[in-house]
Amino acid sequence: MIRRSPVRVVFVAPFFFPATLRFLDAVASLPGVPVAVVSQAPLAKLPEVIRRKVSGHYRVEDALNAGQLANAVKFLARQMSGVERLFGALEHLQVALGQVRDHLGIPGISEKAARNFRDKAQMKGILRANGLPCARHGRATSMGEARAIAAEIGLPVVIKPPEGAGAVATYRVSNGEELRRALIASAPGPDRPIVIEEFVSGRENSLETVCIRGRPVWDSHTRYTPAPLQVLETPWIQWTVLLPREEHDGDTELIRRPARAALEVLGMHTGLTHLEWFRTERGPAISEVAARPPGAQIVPLNSYAHEADFHHLWARLMVHEEFEPPVRKYSTGVAFFRGQSLGRIGERGGAGRIIALRGLDRAQDELGHLVVEANLPKLGRNKQPTYEGDGYAILRHPDTGVVEKALQRLVSLVQVEVA
Repeated sequence: MIRRSPVRVVFVAPFFFPATLRFLDAVASLPGVPVAVVSQAPLAKLPEVIRRKVSGHYRVEDALNAGQLANAVKFLARQMSGVERLFGALEHLQVALGQVRDHLGIPGISEKAARNFRDKAQMKGILRANGLPCARHGRATSMGEARAIAAEIGLPVVIKPPEGAGAVATYRVSNGEELRRALIASAPGPDRPIVIEEFVSGRENSLETVCIRGRPVWDSHTRYTPAPLQVLETPWIQWTVLLPREEHDGDTELIRRPARAALEVLGMHTGLTHLEWFRTERGPAISEVAARPPGAQIVPLNSYAHEADFHHLWARLMVHEEFEPPVRKYSTGVAFFRGQSLGRIGERGGAGRIIALRGLDRAQDELGHLVVEANLPKLGRNKQPTYEGDGYAILRHPDTGVVEKALQRLVSLVQVEVA
């Protein structure tokens, strides 16, 4: 029997949020792998079941500070007699992680590649320079520069931060007054640039790709209904993400080649990426790519669709650079529940506390047999401002059409009332 040499890992998790803990637990559960954690949260906040599995911990004030991360990794390397892997699951960490890898000679995505993925203007410039389909765009550091770029592209445009994630602080601008308000809200400056890009109309999708040392070995696609930007613009919309059972269809055939080319020119190494794109009348248009696992419950969707733990598969990928593609057996989908002020005519969004959940009994009667996981909104809690909303339910069935119809039925039945 060939014994595997131990791979010593440092996992960076600024705070111990539930989604982060699932990735950390998967890594810490790998047999024979010493894992240390760097966080801003104290070790006592880490659940005991995971705390027992980690080999060390170092607390920093700012996990996005490359200098602090480097000091933490050096300290842990002395404790563990070396570090061969350094990574984390969050978007905002990737540049700092790349800097520390470069500085300490740890394999993985470099700072240069991490910036290609993190800076959306830089990303689109590289994609367009390589003939890959994406929106026209520009970076602005002043009001005047922003207006000039918007005029050159032509309205409507989308305004966003260069290093945004999850469509946060993103605005669609259709006329001069909306442009004025968006620029006031964004306040572009030399230290606060913004990206202005062409508004692309079409069905929005994602493509998740597993790469090992730059070589794509697996991918999976999902469909958004409606697009996340529309969800943020309309706070009460309840949206869905569908993972088809079919691993190869018109969507994958359309996007796979440009997506893989994008990962190559951006400098992808080993990991699971999340690429968002639009299917338009003119063909595919890449929106942006992230060199980290997807949000929007897409990792659990793949786990349920393949009857395989994708958090564990990701851990093996990141630590051992191994990935065995599982067989997809089901279509899955997630419906996100978002609060609305039902009693206020013309104002269905807004803030407030959750006071009622309506339609649950009927939804359970009609669709309960399809539900494999649910995290329902909690009465008394404040309405969440994010596009993932206040709760969700994951559905599964062998037939993609059944899941697609059930998702739309679910969001039509369940209402989250806030006041």
